[in-house]
Amino acid sequence: MTMAAARLLLLAASVLLGAANASAATPQEDIAGSAAPAPDYADPANWAAGPGGAGAAGALPEGASPAARDPGVDVFYVHPTTFRSETQWSQDPRDAKSNAWVDESVMARQASVFGACCRIWAPRYRAASYKALRDPAYRDQAYAFAYADVARAFDWFLANVSKGRPFIIAGHSQGAKHIADLLEQRIDGTPLQKRMVAAYIVGINLSEGEFGLRFKHVPICDKPAQTGCALQWNAIEAGADLGPVVAAFEKGFVEKYGDVPGKQPLCINPVTFDRARPVSLSAEAKGTVPGEPGAGAMRPLRAGAVAVSCERGLAVSYLAPGLDLKPLPGGSLHYHDIGLFYADIRANAALRAAAWLKAHR
Repeated sequence: MTMAAARLLLLAASVLLGAANASAATPQEDIAGSAAPAPDYADPANWAAGPGGAGAAGALPEGASPAARDPGVDVFYVHPTTFRSETQWSQDPRDAKSNAWVDESVMARQASVFGACCRIWAPRYRAASYKALRDPAYRDQAYAFAYADVARAFDWFLANVSKGRPFIIAGHSQGAKHIADLLEQRIDGTPLQKRMVAAYIVGINLSEGEFGLRFKHVPICDKPAQTGCALQWNAIEAGADLGPVVAAFEKGFVEKYGDVPGKQPLCINPVTFDRARPVSLSAEAKGTVPGEPGAGAMRPLRAGAVAVSCERGLAVSYLAPGLDLKPLPGGSLHYHDIGLFYADIRANAALRAAAWLKAHR
């Protein structure tokens, strides 16, 4: 394994597993002391999508369903780790270069997936950097620091934008961790839960047993049109060894909750969105975004390009040739958890939004 591959593997493990274990060393630096000022979410510049429109999240690959003209639902989307600094703990939301990469790599290829159902709102925040995620002594502190921004952005969103409207919360990787924390701390068991269409918590370690232990009132999304629920998946290439990933996920659950039932990772098939249908054929897949994230327009969607089987809590994915999607070491398709199922997620979010609006007329 090359040094670069080893770094990617370590980063993937850090992101997927979430916060550091209790055994991490005590940090000697104050992340807040070296960070950029807290974003003011009344300033449109601190939103990647929202006050000024969808921005890069308005991008669409050829073949995608059109954006909703007057959607009755909002989405609050939190982007994953994109700040690749080796010297700074947190992203600076004022930095044009890092913001451009957020827009090119994930706003276009991830947040845009919700454009067929929703007005898209996505805060810029002081996200934990690659440096922080690789350092167990600072990972928890960096995550908590980032979450504080996300929580303030969500509060501003509720007070100034949503104002009683239904909403979806969604995030990937680090963003999914923050969304899970929002779900637990701000929504679960509160009046906001009635307005929540769904929570798309993608690309982290979220176990089946956390529903009931961590989330007391929000259920798992068992059916494609179900609302007020949460769903999750982690894509991995067919043929990869599932054992190390599953073992690490289950270890994290046991350390937090004890060796009780429910430690298997949650996997909702991102093509069927039906817990009773964990396997889907490639013919069912509505459309994948080929190619690696980066500058320029997305390539046209390819329908029928992936078959999926939820196995041991992971979305084992059988890819058609020519998609040009590079897995991480160990076969993880973490960077493609959204784009791989782009048209399927887009259709499902629209279905859930329509179901919520119909039920609450």
